[in-house]
Amino acid sequence: MTENDTQIRVDAGRLWAGAAATALVAGLIAVVGILIARGIVQVEVLAPKAEGAWGNANTVTYALVSAAVALAATGLLHLLLLTTPRATTFFTWIMVLLTLIAVVLPLSLPVDLASRLTTGLINLAIGLAVTSILTSFAPGTVRLEPPHQPPNQPQQRHIGPYDETVEWRDQQQ
Repeated sequence: MTENDTQIRVDAGRLWAGAAATALVAGLIAVVGILIARGIVQVEVLAPKAEGAWGNANTVTYALVSAAVALAATGLLHLLLLTTPRATTFFTWIMVLLTLIAVVLPLSLPVDLASRLTTGLINLAIGLAVTSILTSFAPGTVRLEPPHQPPNQPQQRHIGPYDETVEWRDQQQ
């Protein structure tokens, strides 16, 4: 609820359908990144080069974890949309910081520098894609609606789509 008792409604079906598509994109970015690293630039990512361009089960695991991260990010975004003002701003900051952790973490591992940099770049691409995709469609899944009126009072109009760039004010002046 907002100050003027306007209710925030998230179209969960649309949000989570977008989440599924985002998860697919994240998984595919992981696979493409590994294919480029192993197959084109001959850099080890997750498994030795001897495993081939497709690698071993770790490639599938990386793709599945990337997809799971996208779904977890959607859960966080859904919570923020329901509870937080300027939800996509907070979500973007949280995701950028988590992406930076995912980029820096491989750099601290005691392996070849090229492997560390390549893994960090793949993580960066996944994090930026998930963040930008989710923040681009999330506001379109939110509606601001007036509170329910008793049957004997005239109904207020539907306020319309949620837009975080606008300060919502009381419509009953």
